[in-house]
Amino acid sequence: QLQLVESGGGLVQPGGSLRLSCKASGLPLEYYAFGWFRQAPGKEREGISCIKSSGGITNYVDSVKGRFTISRDNAANTVYLQMNNLKPEDTAVYYCAASRVGSSCHFKPLGYDYWGQGTQVTVSS
Repeated sequence: QLQLVESGGGLVQPGGSLRLSCKASGLPLEYYAFGWFRQAPGKEREGISCIKSSGGITNYVDSVKGRFTISRDNAANTVYLQMNNLKPEDTAVYYCAASRVGSSCHFKPLGYDYWGQGTQVTVSS
């Protein structure tokens, strides 16, 4: 069983940066693909970034391209989401998720097997 714990959320001003971490335990994460999702109040959960188990393939939703970067450190059992130039519309609870299909990289929540509890990101002046 893989357990995921997100951290790094908080309150930041527009234009600021945050780095989210997703620490995995229970199993080595090197065989899993990972995704970052977010859910704003009253909205559906939205996939924003994903990375294959190899780490060489990543993908981003258009709204975060050029601002967010996903990465993974298998030795540290951690996946990261670097978020730059944050905007108020980025305010949401952010979740990391892991898929047993290491070759996958997509934004469909049903395709992920394990989820963290989420971390709040608030972008406001």
